[in-house]
Amino acid sequence: MDVLLTLLGITVIVVGLWDMYHSLLHPSGTGAIGGRVQSVVWWISRRTGHRFGSAVGPGSMITVVVLWVLLQGVGWALVYLPHVPGGFTYSPGVDPVDYPDLLDALYISFVTLATLGFGDVVATDPWIRLATPLEALTGFALLTAALTWFTQIYPPLSRRRSLALELKSLADVDYADDIGEEDPVTAARVLDGLAAEVARARIDFTQHGETYYFQEEDPDLSLARQLPYALELRDRAAASSAPQVRTGARRLDGALEQLAHQLREAFGHTGETPRDVFAAYAEDHGRDPRR
Repeated sequence: MDVLLTLLGITVIVVGLWDMYHSLLHPSGTGAIGGRVQSVVWWISRRTGHRFGSAVGPGSMITVVVLWVLLQGVGWALVYLPHVPGGFTYSPGVDPVDYPDLLDALYISFVTLATLGFGDVVATDPWIRLATPLEALTGFALLTAALTWFTQIYPPLSRRRSLALELKSLADVDYADDIGEEDPVTAARVLDGLAAEVARARIDFTQHGETYYFQEEDPDLSLARQLPYALELRDRAAASSAPQVRTGARRLDGALEQLAHQLREAFGHTGETPRDVFAAYAEDHGRDPRR
């Protein structure tokens, strides 16, 4: 039984660390557990009409971090449990008989994970004396990982908002209607710039999937609302008589196709065409797509 508890604890620890690795360091940018938790939180938000607005994204990330803490705390507690209370010494006034072994193991684990070092319970078993510093290092790594995760999402969000504002500014001046009269070199430059920004948005959704669950309160900053206008620009540019503009339209079309593919595969949006996928994206964020 003791061996099974130890193996179970090690398994829980490894699963938690593996999910942290996939969320923060792996190119996919999404852990299996963390990604599922965030999608569930988003589903609940949708069911309530996105009542919590922009708090959903940060809230889902906090939920994942709490889950990581619980996985590490419970995992190490299972490792300690077979050694409680015989493998530890207790300070005067603390009688291990007064506490259930499982509660004692959880207390030791979370105090060690938080690197608090109260000193009221100290490991004496040689194997556990080696294990507790490892858990303390895990706790330090967990804190660093959580802070890093929260800071690294802001550049992708800024790029996404910048693209939304660019599309809005073009829509406000009806650029798609006038693209045939625009200087071909200038129009091609605008289309190439948009294609590059759309490609970066696609990469951001790949490497920072958690940013999908950040809803913009300002519709002008919402890519979900502004993105369909890129399709109109593509269609009008594709009908241009200038070869530079048509080439720009093809580049923009390729970037939009890749973005639609990422939204479809990673976030379950249905639709065969980018227009259908972007409409589903807008609906998922509670936005009416700008046309």
